[in-house]
Amino acid sequence: MENKLYIKSYVSIENGQISIDGNVVFESSASNVSDFLKEGLRHFGIQYPKFFKMDNLSKLAFLGSELLLKDQDSPETALLFANSSSSLDTDVTYQESIADKDNYFPSPAVFVYTLPNICLGEISIRHQLKTENSFFIFGAFNPDFFIGYAENLIETGKAENVLCGWTELFKEDYKAFLYLVSDEGKTEHTKQNIELFYTN
Repeated sequence: MENKLYIKSYVSIENGQISIDGNVVFESSASNVSDFLKEGLRHFGIQYPKFFKMDNLSKLAFLGSELLLKDQDSPETALLFANSSSSLDTDVTYQESIADKDNYFPSPAVFVYTLPNICLGEISIRHQLKTENSFFIFGAFNPDFFIGYAENLIETGKAENVLCGWTELFKEDYKAFLYLVSDEGKTEHTKQNIELFYTN
């Protein structure tokens, strides 16, 4: 690719903290991930009632994306997400709702979130995104994949920007790392820089 791409901004969510571009902007002592994410939404003044009906994985992805896309007005922003546990957190909840034959009550509201890519639909609806979105499952965070795929999307004209995200959540173990790739910015889109931001 002739033109360099850049990391425009990035967000990290883990251990009761939310950071933007390496600076902690919100901290919470909430006892569970669901309360923490709700507190985060309120802290940033985000008005979106549907958030409270989402599963925790979607809440995590939605909150992180909201912080990066709030000033972004391009419908040509692609979504490229991945994690290692898919929608297991919601799958377990759904399984519990059908395991007891004497109290068999499958919930359509839970079932709809038994695919990890549902969070991408929530983000796309919120921001009226019109281009590609994909969710992949890897054993571990894979910066090489994000680099190659994001560059291909922009190089081939399928997207103007790409929001890349690692959104891992199972029970109370969670980590979100999202960053926006663009043809403008200060930090070059390289494996070294991605890994640096991911671990900080």
